[in-house]
Amino acid sequence: MTGLFDLLPALYRLKDGQIARSQRLLSTAEQAQLQALQALTPPLTADQQQQLAELTAKAARGPLESLLMLVGEQLAAVAEDLDQLYDDQFIETCAPWVIPYIGDLIGYQAVNGIAPAVASPRAEVANTISFRRRKGTVLVMEQLARDVTGWGAHAVEFFEVLGDTQYMNHPQPHNYYAPDVRRWKTGLYMDTAFDRTAHKVDVRRIADARGRYNIQNIGIFLWSLNAYSLTMSRATAVAGAPQCFRFNPLGCDMPLFNNPVSQGAEITALAGPVNVPARLRRRVLCADLQSGAGASYYGAGNSLALYIGGQLLNAYQIRVCNLAGPDGSWINVPTAGSPYAAAIDPELGRIALPPPPAGSSPSVQASFYYGFNAHMGGGEYAREAGFTVQNEAWVLPFPDTASPARYSTLQGALNYAVGELQENGQIAVEIAGSDVYTAPGLEVDLPAGTTIELRAADGSRPTLILSGEMVATGAPSSVFALNGMVIGSAVAPASPSPIALVHAPVARPGGSPSQLSQLTVTHCTLVPGWALTSQGDAQHGSQATLVVEPSGLQATVSQSILGGILAGELATVSLTSSIVDATSRTGVAYAALDGSSGGGALTLTGCTVIGKVHATLLTLVSDSIVWAGLAAGDSFHAPLWADRRQAGCVRFSYLPPGAIAPRQFACVEQGPQSPQPLFFSLRYGDPGYAKLLASTPDAVRRGADDGGEMGAFHFVLAPLRETDLRVRMQEYIPVGLEFGIIYQN
Repeated sequence: MTGLFDLLPALYRLKDGQIARSQRLLSTAEQAQLQALQALTPPLTADQQQQLAELTAKAARGPLESLLMLVGEQLAAVAEDLDQLYDDQFIETCAPWVIPYIGDLIGYQAVNGIAPAVASPRAEVANTISFRRRKGTVLVMEQLARDVTGWGAHAVEFFEVLGDTQYMNHPQPHNYYAPDVRRWKTGLYMDTAFDRTAHKVDVRRIADARGRYNIQNIGIFLWSLNAYSLTMSRATAVAGAPQCFRFNPLGCDMPLFNNPVSQGAEITALAGPVNVPARLRRRVLCADLQSGAGASYYGAGNSLALYIGGQLLNAYQIRVCNLAGPDGSWINVPTAGSPYAAAIDPELGRIALPPPPAGSSPSVQASFYYGFNAHMGGGEYAREAGFTVQNEAWVLPFPDTASPARYSTLQGALNYAVGELQENGQIAVEIAGSDVYTAPGLEVDLPAGTTIELRAADGSRPTLILSGEMVATGAPSSVFALNGMVIGSAVAPASPSPIALVHAPVARPGGSPSQLSQLTVTHCTLVPGWALTSQGDAQHGSQATLVVEPSGLQATVSQSILGGILAGELATVSLTSSIVDATSRTGVAYAALDGSSGGGALTLTGCTVIGKVHATLLTLVSDSIVWAGLAAGDSFHAPLWADRRQAGCVRFSYLPPGAIAPRQFACVEQGPQSPQPLFFSLRYGDPGYAKLLASTPDAVRRGADDGGEMGAFHFVLAPLRETDLRVRMQEYIPVGLEFGIIYQN
């Protein structure tokens, strides 16, 4: 752009240049800096070149040019404002402060913006403009439900499945009053989102979650559970049955889930069963396998893939059947000479092979999906941002990739890491893949001021089955971190060892006091009850999974699942977005080392605790649920018991009856007429583990400090997602129609 000075007659520009040359316009410091830059040998750095250009221009600039340069700056600011006025007419280019005004102009209503698809106000207003062109269509309502909640969604116009006399000008040829019972899909999807059988009119209101099938009703079906992957995970053999396996690395039954196929950024067709994270049904998978290479559910990269001896079985080698029955007496197990290489039961998570040759044990691996409510307890979801050791140069892979190998066992990797700590002070041992690893027990003793992190690689979820304890000790200012693993036990509790899955004892191996400073557990599962039976019950439900003994040790747990915790009186334990499960309401979820006295100062933020709690101090209990009770002759004075009531705070939480706690604010205490949480399941391993039902009273489900639910899944903010959906649907539903939200899992 031509400057004002360049528009002046040449006479004035020449005169201004003569004045500049006749006067010293640079200060002494600027003159010295200019001479130093001119004396440098090229090439100069970008900063040096910029400084040289600025000082040279200032030395050659006369007073008139300087004055007009200031005037030009103000004119440029005015011109920019004029250009921005034009840009502010469009949502794509407007300034951030204009977005609410454009939104108000089109009737946009602000939402909480929990789901990523609606987190940007600019994108939301832009999408509103786009959606208005398709307002009132079922596709828009389905896309709104999917984007606003971040969950699987399907919209149904219930008038299409009403059993009535059809008007001949608008026939519905696929809406038969009598269902076709010869088709397996008719019965399988009955009373679900994909039900196509005809129904009588239900005059109750769908908005009150009472009615469903009526002319003016639209159902918004939601799948709030997510499908989480396990890739190339070793199947668990059933003891005494060499041809029987389970998908679950912990050796119990587990339903498989569908990995939903994306419908794209803009929905052009209604969702089908393949587009939502629902349980994988036997009939669905059986029909899918008949498609061979074109299968939607089976195959590499799909919802399920089975490998025997490292080779992927093709779809025609697999038989889907019911493998129900206790261990040792499964039904429909393939016999010798079977044309199928494997039988699969996706509803129980079981695999059966033909009898193997004598003396051989087949290697069975699988890639599959399981259901859970949120990123918690470890998984193949992104966790890299939460790593303690961020420098990749300080990471030791396990199994070792160096040649020759520096270590062959996990204990060897930890020992090697301790030896390397003198060089950089912190190091990580990273386990790759989602396999199952066994170890007799693990020990690590850290030098002063050092950090060791034992973690799963990002995108991995390994399972460690220990025959002993994982013991962590250290010198002052040392830190031991766990991240991204599932830890269980292969032995029964014993004395003196093991007493827990993870143990921070009071003494180091040499007998000196352990002064470990911090123990952090992030995105891990310390299996409640140590191990599970084949039916999914805890084997040793009364045993603690984490024992913290040293005085001054700070144990920090976040987004993890644990069994009971025992902590010394002078230790400090802080839990965030986690589940502490003593496997029963009367079990000990938190106490001192004797299992009865008050444990160290405890902080619970957004946690679900199943079992009794006795702490010397409840520093803070916020947005949490303590689901506990007393047994006959119990030594606890109350299910929730703090020795020091004059300090600490309990806020926005659900408490058991008779809680002895510090001052309370906006809490709900269990009683005969008071609301209480309604859980899908309290058994670890179930897809709906510790998840609140949508029918839970709002005093609990919307009782947190931000209007979310109390408990471990508070960070999901499910009620706020539901509120966002109701706000959005009011803008797009046709006049005279009603909608209802129906949870499918």
